[in-house]
Amino acid sequence: MAIFNAKEIELYFGAEKLFGDVTFEIEKNDRIGLVGVNGCGKTTLFKAMRGDAEYDGGEFVKSKDTTLGYMEQHVVRESSVSVYDEALSVFEPLMKLEAELGDLNADIAAGNPTPEQLEKQMLLRERFEAEGGLTYRTRAMSSLLGLGFSPAEQEKPVSVLSGGEKAKVQLAKLLLSGANLLLLDEPTNHLDIAALTWLEKFLLDYRGAYIIISHDRYFLDTVTTRTFELENKRLTVYKGNYSAYRKKKEEDLEIAWRHYENQLEEINRIKGIIEQQKRFNQERNYITIASKEKQIERLEADLVKPQALPKKLRFAFHCADPVTDEILTAKGLKMSFDGEKLFGNVDIEVRKKERVFLLGTNGSGKTTLFKILMKKLAPEAGTVTYGAGVKVGYYDQLMTGLTDSKTVMDEIWDAYPKMNQTQVRTALGSFLFGGEDVFKKIGVLSGGEKARVALLKLMLSGCNFLLLDEPTNHLDVNSREALENALADYGGTVFVISHDRYLINKIATRLYRLSPEGAESINGGYDDFLAASEGETTLTAAKAKEQPAGDSANKQDYNRRKQVQSDIRKLTTRVSRAETRVAELEAAIAETNSAMTDPANAADYEKIAGLSEKLSALQSELDSTTEEWLTASEELEALKNE
Repeated sequence: MAIFNAKEIELYFGAEKLFGDVTFEIEKNDRIGLVGVNGCGKTTLFKAMRGDAEYDGGEFVKSKDTTLGYMEQHVVRESSVSVYDEALSVFEPLMKLEAELGDLNADIAAGNPTPEQLEKQMLLRERFEAEGGLTYRTRAMSSLLGLGFSPAEQEKPVSVLSGGEKAKVQLAKLLLSGANLLLLDEPTNHLDIAALTWLEKFLLDYRGAYIIISHDRYFLDTVTTRTFELENKRLTVYKGNYSAYRKKKEEDLEIAWRHYENQLEEINRIKGIIEQQKRFNQERNYITIASKEKQIERLEADLVKPQALPKKLRFAFHCADPVTDEILTAKGLKMSFDGEKLFGNVDIEVRKKERVFLLGTNGSGKTTLFKILMKKLAPEAGTVTYGAGVKVGYYDQLMTGLTDSKTVMDEIWDAYPKMNQTQVRTALGSFLFGGEDVFKKIGVLSGGEKARVALLKLMLSGCNFLLLDEPTNHLDVNSREALENALADYGGTVFVISHDRYLINKIATRLYRLSPEGAESINGGYDDFLAASEGETTLTAAKAKEQPAGDSANKQDYNRRKQVQSDIRKLTTRVSRAETRVAELEAAIAETNSAMTDPANAADYEKIAGLSEKLSALQSELDSTTEEWLTASEELEALKNE
């Protein structure tokens, strides 16, 4: 049964039609990806679905049991309230109910409860349980941890958070809201790979439906089973995730073009017959001509030219080969900020023609490491050496060097005046600038368009080693694919910071995983990184085993590492035991609640009072055990980051 319907929705901006005849159904537990180029109306469709944007035709039908959830409902306040309390605020009605129930439990425990009090207690308890009252605090903590907020960070005031951190709190509140239809507009923004993995698991386990707007194709492949495409002012529904949709769309386009070309061929064949009949100039020939002309009219009436097949432009980015195979060698790099260690013992080697990616959590120092490699920042320790003939280019996301007053074409041509117009336009075409787009001013371009110009300008520079910091940020799917094609055809070497797992799988030859203890090399793409993350011990433990203990200093360091590993194991056990005890206490609380609401016990005031006492004790132990879990988790994280 559908929980939400759209019937022939039409929407205009002024006189311009944004989309029309948009029709779809959303079933319970649907997992849908909404895709389309930037500006096609995806976010506007979301706004229309939730009633925040007027539309010009059609209707939305929402079942009475459907509750929509979206980010703007859960704006994060500018206040001194903690991150944890801000996340809990989504449960405000539940907290009020809990307080009311607590007061009532205290009155009943004091003695001589009335039948009315007992009945009210039973009703409130049933409602509290049904609405998730026994687990809401744990769920809030778990969501924040999953999105990258450590126990200590959960106590930080909201007012000191960055814009990206506030967006993550907002996402946590949405996921905790209890809505059974989520509208998620770019939910992966500001998330590192660990948080992305957590969000994917959350959505796969989610007992409801959702629609996701995202440019993260790996994410869409993982969490969606249907795809809605907004294109050419229409919405088309496809079965399957993003990759299945792309394959089906290409197949459908090829079939449509073959059909179109066959129709044209048939029309031309019939026209040839007509010309032949005209030359015979007999009465019976004119009867044939009339018949054939009607046949052409019918064919032309049904003739629909399909949209163009996706462009697969290629452009050769020339660069001189370095003299040696050793492009980059970094040894023993170390960096700290404000006395806090970012990373140490970082050894990196990049060889000719490699496509290497640098992965790590947000705040692990990836961009700082790139600035050290570019010699824009001096490390506390270590050396950086480039091979003979290596020419380095850097993309830093800020897109510095672009001139707002220039056209796209002039921006490239002024930088590379030896190129002719055809070469410039072909290069721009490879980054999806065609037709009149090449005459747009840089100042009026979107963030994604500016990123494409900056990336193209860098790739034309002749540099044979490119350092790219999050190059696919701001890019829509088509632009990302254009960049992938360009990097795949690039004759030099690339070292990339990216959370774009689709890009990593497609072109990576090797990865580095950055941590405070160093940089670990992993062959292959993102799937190989996942396998390594699941199947290996931490880099810290590995280095501790390899540490020589010959002299006194090394032996002390080795012993310290062994002690840290021992403490980590003990704290891990404490965390695990606390989690197990929390689950046991929640089960015991549920069982006690059930006994208190059992009609067979309703008249036994003494038994009810005893159960109420037991409930209070269980709740108290749950609070202290949760506190123990938080403390142990915080200590564990601190040790892991030493």
